[in-house]
Amino acid sequence: MKPIDKTKVEISQTIFEYIPKEAEITRIEFEGPALAVYTKKPEFLIEQGHVIADIVNLIRKRIVLRSDPSVRLPEKDTERIMHEIVPKEAEITSISFDPSLGEVITEAKKPGLVIGKNGVILQEIIRQTRWRPRVLRSPPIPSKIMAHMRHFLHTESKERDRILRTVGEKIFRSMVYEIGDIRITALGGFQEVGRSAILVQTRESRVLLDCGINPGSAKPLEAFPRLDVPQFNLDSLDAVIISHSHLDHCGFLPFLFKYGYDGPVYCSAPTSSLMTLLQLDYLDVLGKQGGMRPYDQKDVRETVLHTIPLRYGAVTDIAPDIRLTLHNAGHILGSSVTHLHIGEGLHNIVYTGDYKYGKTMLLEPAATEFPRVETIITESTYGSPQDVMPPRMEAEERLVSMINGTLDRGGKVLIPVPAVGRAQEILLIIDGYMRQGLLKEAPVFIEGMISEATAIHTAYPEYLAREVRSSILHEGVNPFQSDYFTIVEHPSAREEIVEGTESIIIATSGMLEGGPAIDYFKYLAPDKNNSMIFVSYQIEGTLGRRAQKGLAETPMISSEGKIEIVKVNLDVKSIGGFSGHSDRRQIVSYVRRVTPKPEKVIVCHGERQKCFNIANIFQRKYNIRACVPDILETVRLR
Repeated sequence: MKPIDKTKVEISQTIFEYIPKEAEITRIEFEGPALAVYTKKPEFLIEQGHVIADIVNLIRKRIVLRSDPSVRLPEKDTERIMHEIVPKEAEITSISFDPSLGEVITEAKKPGLVIGKNGVILQEIIRQTRWRPRVLRSPPIPSKIMAHMRHFLHTESKERDRILRTVGEKIFRSMVYEIGDIRITALGGFQEVGRSAILVQTRESRVLLDCGINPGSAKPLEAFPRLDVPQFNLDSLDAVIISHSHLDHCGFLPFLFKYGYDGPVYCSAPTSSLMTLLQLDYLDVLGKQGGMRPYDQKDVRETVLHTIPLRYGAVTDIAPDIRLTLHNAGHILGSSVTHLHIGEGLHNIVYTGDYKYGKTMLLEPAATEFPRVETIITESTYGSPQDVMPPRMEAEERLVSMINGTLDRGGKVLIPVPAVGRAQEILLIIDGYMRQGLLKEAPVFIEGMISEATAIHTAYPEYLAREVRSSILHEGVNPFQSDYFTIVEHPSAREEIVEGTESIIIATSGMLEGGPAIDYFKYLAPDKNNSMIFVSYQIEGTLGRRAQKGLAETPMISSEGKIEIVKVNLDVKSIGGFSGHSDRRQIVSYVRRVTPKPEKVIVCHGERQKCFNIANIFQRKYNIRACVPDILETVRLR
């Protein structure tokens, strides 16, 4: 069958025409980026899977099968039948429901036994309950935030239904304008690091790439994206795409919902969980510091309701003239390189977000192969000629040497880390080297959101590097649950830790802008036997960057709430090799190896000089058109 473009009415007619009457189709909904076909006999269509495959090839739209709510068994009965059908050896740990999708979500320690050979058990579940099973592996460490999100989506299933229908109607609307010019406007994160936000405009559609904050600035005009410009209009925004969960890329997203945005947010599934965690923590930190909150928890919950998680490689319609595909970026768990296919091959944009073009202990390197690429928008965090990171093994050995040196002199090591990404990477390294006897054994105290973020990592092992994934899935060994690690459950334990024997303290935040790391820094700073090791980027204006530059003393709030001057005598070191960003060589190598070769490079997410350094390389050495827009500048791509 030859693929053809159809209107909404024609699509529905085609589906009714090709699906046998025995399936008893009750309705067809435009549900988010997919077409949901509701049937009273879902088992019939699953057995006749080729029918749906043929229709997908014809209309070029994603189709999902849903059982009509009228034929689904009550949830309690479904749960009882699940336990009867599924072998006890599967070790089911939880069963929950998503009425908006007609799914029964089953977590089990041995998910293969829930699926059955050739999916026979899944088909039996559908046949007896009329719910569609979604089977997940039980995470070794339960995540509270994921449980709360699932419960919230269940209780708000009717509102979720409304949102998905509204989104679907907008995606599959008839186009008003012919496909033509394409523009991007820099709303944040250009010639700077922080508040990443890029508006992509076609004649028909508006899409926002990222919506972050700048943690190094307290001035709203510099801390938040420039959403005050005429080009940006919430009512005409078709979608928001979040590349990853760090706050400089997603921290301002709930603000959109506070002011009435009712559209979709697309990201990977791990990003959805992690960004919710980090946004809630951001509000908590602002509350404790007495800062202005740009939004509240209600707006974060609205964000959850409007988020549509996507798998890597899944091609998804997000507007009448734009298709989205996410690919691994190698930066942190769930980080994505965004590929936008505009028109029928008119123009293709690759937005890297933050990426690592090099294998790490935690993640595989960023993807480089795409169907088509005309423009690539790349970060340049480490874009200067001096930004050449040491080989990974050298960085690990240097870290181990620094820690051993501090422990040998009876000191304590503070490693401030972002809760997501670097924290898990450092945990894997410390566990591995201690097991080998190359790192002196000492208590490793972990505090902040690291434990919850790590739990989310274990829930998505398929996104991790092959070795870690295999260890968790096939060997039953979870390196994040090492015997060397002690989780600090309450702040009252900090004083005992800093007064105790030599130890390693891994705490958030990575830039000393909040979290328990500040407390530990205050306690440890006066003693020259202690050390603080930075393993992640320090944004200009943060306490971390000032400490990197040789801060001699700093005012801090004492336990009595008074301001005291703290002498900084501890040894401050930085190791660049652990960054989740690409260094200068990796940035150049990545863009050169992107297939097919891009015609234009746009450079962002770097200090001004670093952006221009990277642009100059591509312009002069590789004869690729390159530009560095300023904030509020609009660039026409076509």
